[in-house]
Amino acid sequence: MPATEPTMYFVGVTTKQSSIMRVFPAWAEELGLSAVLKGIDLPPGAPASDYRDVVRFIKDDPLSLGALVTTHKLDIVSAARDDFDTFGDDAQVLHEISSISKKDGKLWGNAMDAVTSGLSLEAIVPEDYWQDSDAELILLGAGGSSLALTYYLHKRAAAGFPVPRKITVTNRRISRLEEMQAMHAGLGSTLPISYVQVADAAGNDAVVSAAPRGSVVINATGLGKDRPGSPLTDNVVFPQDSIAWDFNYRGELVFLDQARAQQSSLNVRVEDGWVYFLHGWTRVIADVFGIDIPTRGPAFERLSDIALNVSKKEISK
Repeated sequence: MPATEPTMYFVGVTTKQSSIMRVFPAWAEELGLSAVLKGIDLPPGAPASDYRDVVRFIKDDPLSLGALVTTHKLDIVSAARDDFDTFGDDAQVLHEISSISKKDGKLWGNAMDAVTSGLSLEAIVPEDYWQDSDAELILLGAGGSSLALTYYLHKRAAAGFPVPRKITVTNRRISRLEEMQAMHAGLGSTLPISYVQVADAAGNDAVVSAAPRGSVVINATGLGKDRPGSPLTDNVVFPQDSIAWDFNYRGELVFLDQARAQQSSLNVRVEDGWVYFLHGWTRVIADVFGIDIPTRGPAFERLSDIALNVSKKEISK
């Protein structure tokens, strides 16, 4: 139905379960926005016609201002590319979008994940974490979020900053790995990346267990949120002093349960996707509404506190 008030959309899979549906009104009040957030749920790999319908609706409806896109970042571009008037620089490189916005009568598609994943990684590991270290980065899953993080690291390396000595990306579908490798080649990237096809979770176990001390292991598969389970089995052995980071912040988060089971014996540090959630949403809200939202400092911490307070109230109900 046409929007009756300024509206931003959340295009996902199970949007009603997300904290953002309760957090957004509080953020809107803090930021002085007179707008509402509505969810649009589509199954992963939805028909192309469904993606086109969503994009055309937002484009043609006057009070529909834009959207954050999750899960469908690659598919929505593939299906509805011609319905956008223009794409941001990162979106043109990554062939995905996480933000839909309107500027000067044009529909924009922007990819924010290279920025948001980079900001999140910086919040988790110190600036010099990769300096003179054997620690590696293990990315379980070769979807849009993994692609965006490697793009961030490519730009970081090009600027002369330390990056992991080795990056390993695993995925079941070889086509995803080939697409990622082709993108890196097109960039002229010098990142030391290994692309590993795995048949099952046991294959991921082998990659994780072989990683050096202090490595960062990331669940970028969506398992534990949109779909049940984990990319690992309960037999996995995390590296000593490693960091287990799940891009998800809600759901079963079995991956993090597996890491917590080894906190005391192997000193595994556990990080969920809460900071990623904060940066992901604030970057897109800034894009959709054309406002400035700091990425750190008192104003950002205030938004974080608001979101935490709303979430705590939901849990206590």
